[in-house]
Amino acid sequence: MAAAAARATRLGLALLLVVVGVAGRSSAQDYDFFFLVLQWPGSYCDTKQSCCYPKSGKPAADFGIHGLWPNRDDGSYPQNCDPDSEFDPSKVSDLLGSLRSEWPTLACPSNDGVRFWAHEWEKHGTCAEAALGDEHGYFQAALRLRSRLPVLAALRDAGVRPDGGYYTLAQIKGAVQRGVGLEPFVECNRDESGNSQLYQLYFCVDAAGDRFVDCPVSPGGRPCGNRIEFPAF
Repeated sequence: MAAAAARATRLGLALLLVVVGVAGRSSAQDYDFFFLVLQWPGSYCDTKQSCCYPKSGKPAADFGIHGLWPNRDDGSYPQNCDPDSEFDPSKVSDLLGSLRSEWPTLACPSNDGVRFWAHEWEKHGTCAEAALGDEHGYFQAALRLRSRLPVLAALRDAGVRPDGGYYTLAQIKGAVQRGVGLEPFVECNRDESGNSQLYQLYFCVDAAGDRFVDCPVSPGGRPCGNRIEFPAF
């Protein structure tokens, strides 16, 4: 009886380990790719809600990171995957300078950015812990990927400048494609007068967070039309 009980216990433990292992693999693969989202600050500010510069001062007139978001090929996405993993700023202490310059917040009231980064980590970053690790790995990956995308220079080289002028969607996409070798998805918002303006650029990254890939699905967002303002900042 004792031997039979021991065998049953061992069998139960073995089955439990298999189930846990499968669940772990499923969790690790609960997304297929990332959207790296870059935001033009002039368009964020040129709306009815306006904006507030962070406590560190006015950000550079360049596309800042909005987020690195795990997504699935069917258009859905995981979120808030680890409620116990609250953002710990001490884990990114060596990245704070880069985060302030490359991932600034423009939300009001003026703040130091920690609340914004905490939101991005807790909603999105926790869903990529298996691939990118903790906060440091997540934010470092986003900063590294951002450094490979000189999108503002690509736009300027093609004559698409943030001077309040208007451009076509084809001009914007073509300029980025020629300059960085990737075609972005372009999202627009509306200024106070209702004009469509260049707001965000979406690029797709493989599930490991290492390399850019063709986007398997559109992120949605507000369409742009064919007359797009590129406001100054």
